Amino acid sequence: MASQKVSNEQPSYIFAKGSVSNNLSPGLSNIRTDNWKLYSMNFRKSIHIKAFFIFCSVALICTNLSGQHLSVNVSEEGVQIREGHKNVLFYQIRSKSMAGKYARAGYIHPLYGLNGEVLTEDFPEDHSYHHGIFWAWHQIILNNKKIADGWISEDISWDPILKRIEETKNSITVRLSMIWHVQRKDKKPLSIAREDTRVTVYKSRGDYRLLDFDIRLFALVDHLKIGGSDDVKGYGGFCLRLKLPGDISFFSVDSTVTAQETAVSAGPWMDFNGSFDGRAFPKSGVAVFCPPAGHPGSQQWILRREKSMQNVVYPGRKPVNLTPKGLRLKYRIVIHNDKIGNQDLKKLYQQFIDHSE
Repeated sequence: MASQKVSNEQPSYIFAKGSVSNNLSPGLSNIRTDNWKLYSMNFRKSIHIKAFFIFCSVALICTNLSGQHLSVNVSEEGVQIREGHKNVLFYQIRSKSMAGKYARAGYIHPLYGLNGEVLTEDFPEDHSYHHGIFWAWHQIILNNKKIADGWISEDISWDPILKRIEETKNSITVRLSMIWHVQRKDKKPLSIAREDTRVTVYKSRGDYRLLDFDIRLFALVDHLKIGGSDDVKGYGGFCLRLKLPGDISFFSVDSTVTAQETAVSAGPWMDFNGSFDGRAFPKSGVAVFCPPAGHPGSQQWILRREKSMQNVVYPGRKPVNLTPKGLRLKYRIVIHNDKIGNQDLKKLYQQFIDHSE
């Protein structure tokens, strides 16, 4: 499996011309950075030299605390986001497959840690249909009959369109629209749903970085449903295929959580903590925040210590209706170092639900 070739499917990729920010960097070599301009000065008094170095030190400290400049590069594959000279993530927009199997579009890989380490895996040998940060469902049902399996990309394809990239002083938002297609009995494609997704990357705040995922699903046909695996696990929905270190641990709200075969009820957020950057470095974490109570998104978790994904289970085994009005799922990922603890995550989660629409 590992030797199989990963390919990119050309026909299922479109960029919307003219909708991308005019400030986009033309290539990774031209990523914008804030450069210091050094001027030769003739200081007559040593106190002036001391003041100059104090000023530079304070400026560097402030830059570290508030994060560096975010930049974006658009290619035929997708969107690369960087902060200063460090990679943040790659948004794989064009459909990508392994030897023609398990094609997937519209997911995040690689996702990077604060030190530049790669946190995710794509097409892993044990589960080749896992893809970094992705969302998928086993049961895609039309007129009470299963017509496709979105988890393993069976009898379904995606048409992605990059709609817009929005840049502010502290964030970059990528807007993607994707049409879900299935094959009818006459082999002609049938468009069954539209997926509108916003992925927002915020400047790091020294010890952590925030990523927001706003996913909306709209039915294009009547009597459409989606559901997780049709078994007691019920897995499906928002997933993370992380590189799992041997010391991975799961923590939620006030206690450590033990992984089980079936879904675990463990509260509105989960922190995946371990030596992602290698045992020679301090531990770091990837926390996932679910929507507040009363919103779609669930607080059930499928947790795995090795060779699998982590999943916020929604809707579970029993399918839910998709309508033209749409279904909205919102999640936040917090990438952090070892200085961020339980109380910090609680505060960050409160900020997340306070600002949820």
